Amino acid sequence: MEAYQQRVINEKAALDGSIERLGLFIRSDHFGKLPKDEQERMERQHATMVVYSAIFGERIAAWGTAIYDH
Repeated sequence: MEAYQQRVINEKAALDGSIERLGLFIRSDHFGKLPKDEQERMERQHATMVVYSAIFGERIAAWGTAIYDH
C-alpha cells in the first residue's frame, strides 16, 4: 500500500468518527436548544461530511480495481 493510500484511509476513519459524534449530538436534547440557524449549519456540516466520506470510500474501493504502475 502506498503512503498516500494509508493517509486517505486514516483520514476517512477520523472523518467517520467525527460524523458519528456530530450525528449523536444532533440527536441529543442539547441540539434542540441551539438557535435554529446553528442547527441548520450543523445539519449541513453533517451532510457534507457524509458526502466527503463517501468520496473517500469510492477512492479506496477504486484501488482494488485500478492498475498502478509503481
